[in-house]
Amino acid sequence: MAYLILVAKYKNQLALYGQFLFFEYFLWTLPLILAKNDIFGIMIKGMITKKKKEKIIKETQIHDKDTGSPEVQVSILTKRIEELAKHLKKNNKDRHPRRGLLSMVAARRTHLKYLEKKNKKRYNSLIKKLGLKK
Repeated sequence: MAYLILVAKYKNQLALYGQFLFFEYFLWTLPLILAKNDIFGIMIKGMITKKKKEKIIKETQIHDKDTGSPEVQVSILTKRIEELAKHLKKNNKDRHPRRGLLSMVAARRTHLKYLEKKNKKRYNSLIKKLGLKK
């Protein structure tokens, strides 16, 4: 789930102005915020970016147009799991993303079991490359 973080300059200090889960609400409140403060920056946090995803795909793809092999899917899920785990360590009271994390871990485990059953050599090389436990 992506959300926006607004950092504003107030009395020559940077301050976190707010987190907006819904972009429409952010656009509705933007004129009010601009009237009060100088906007320093707007950051979008959450999902992995398109560039990161393309880089992951290039590292693990089997052939040039491969985007759906188990290796690619497991590596993308691993990156998403790492980012979400990092977020949950930093925000330990944030309980809602834990369900998503568990479903991603289960999906990765399913893909790994499939790959292990179909091709043991590819499974072992992927586990070694990603640094996962067997």
